[in-house]
Amino acid sequence: MRPAPGALTDAPPPAPSIASQPLAPDPMNARTEPDLLLPESRLAAAALRLSDAHLDALEEETIFILREVAAAFERPALLFSGGKDSLVMLKCAEKAFGAGRLPYPLLMIDTGHNFPEVTDFRDRRAQELGAHLIVRSVEDSMRRGTVRLAHPGESRNAHQSVTLLEAIEEFRFDALIGGARRDEEKARAKERIFSHRDAFGQWQPKDQRPELWTLFNTRLAPGEHFRVFPISNWTELDVWQYIEREHIALPSIYYTHKREVVERRGLLVPVTGLTPPRDGETVQVRDVRFRTVGDITCTCPVASLAADAADVVAETLAVEVSERGATRMDDKTSDASMEKRKKDGYF
Repeated sequence: MRPAPGALTDAPPPAPSIASQPLAPDPMNARTEPDLLLPESRLAAAALRLSDAHLDALEEETIFILREVAAAFERPALLFSGGKDSLVMLKCAEKAFGAGRLPYPLLMIDTGHNFPEVTDFRDRRAQELGAHLIVRSVEDSMRRGTVRLAHPGESRNAHQSVTLLEAIEEFRFDALIGGARRDEEKARAKERIFSHRDAFGQWQPKDQRPELWTLFNTRLAPGEHFRVFPISNWTELDVWQYIEREHIALPSIYYTHKREVVERRGLLVPVTGLTPPRDGETVQVRDVRFRTVGDITCTCPVASLAADAADVVAETLAVEVSERGATRMDDKTSDASMEKRKKDGYF
C-alpha cells in the first residue's frame, strides 16, 4: 500500500546544518552556564543542584600550567598566603606532582598585620605537606629602610611589593605562581596567564606577550621573571564549588562567625587594634565571613550565615559585586589602584 499523503516514510532525515550543531566545550574557557542548573528531583523541582562537571576542565588546565612552570623554569616558587585561592592551587599541585613532592617552595610575604587564623593555618598546612615554606616580612624591609611608612597607621599592603622583589632577588626566583583570577578585578582581567615582568619587577600592560591556545612564551632576559596565574580562568563560584567537591579545609574566618564591625563607606570594617572605630561610628556585633583574606587594615568581611562550602556556593550565586569590590578598602582609592600597584611589582 502506498503511504497516505503526509505520512512518514523511511527516507533519511536531512542532515543538520553546521549552525545547528552544538559546539564542543572549550576547556580553556570553561565557565558555569545558567543551563547547568539542573533539578535535583522531579518531586522537588524548586530544589536545584549546580553541576560541577566543568571543574574537571579547569582542574586539567591548572595542572597543565603547574607542570609547565616546573618544566620551563629553573627556580619557581608558589605564592602561598593560606587563602582559599592558594589552597585550591595547592590541591591541584598535589594532583600534578603527588603529595609531598612539590617541585618548588612556598613563598609568603607577611605584612605583620595578617589575620592570625590565616597565618596559623598556613604554617600547619605547609607542615602537613612537608613543603618548604619561605616567609619574608615587610617589617624586615622597614628595618632595612627599603620600606618607609608615611605614618604609623598607614597600611602595609602596597609595600609588600618591595619585600616581594627583595625575596625574588635573594632567591633568584624566575617564576612566581599566584592565585589571581580574571573575575576579581579589571586589571587582572587583562593580564596573561604567563605574565612577564621586566628587570625592575614591573608589569607593562601594553607590552604583553600573545598566548595562543596553550602555547606560552617563557623566554627571559637576565634579571626578568614571570608571574604565572594557573587559575586565571576560574571564577569565585568555581573556586567554592571545587572546595566543596574536594573537601578542602580553609581558615575558619571564611565561614560565618560573630565579629565586631563598623559600617564605613559601604563596607563592614572589622574592629581591631589596627582598625579601631572612628568618632561617630557605632560598633555592631554581626554574623560575617571573609570572601577574601589579606592585610587586616584593608580587608573587610561581608554579612553572612554561610557555615560551610555548600552554603557559600549558594550565596555566591546571588552576589552582584566581585569579592575585591565588596571587601577591599585598598581598591576603593581609585579605579586604577590595582593596575598601578601591579605596575610597581604587586602580586
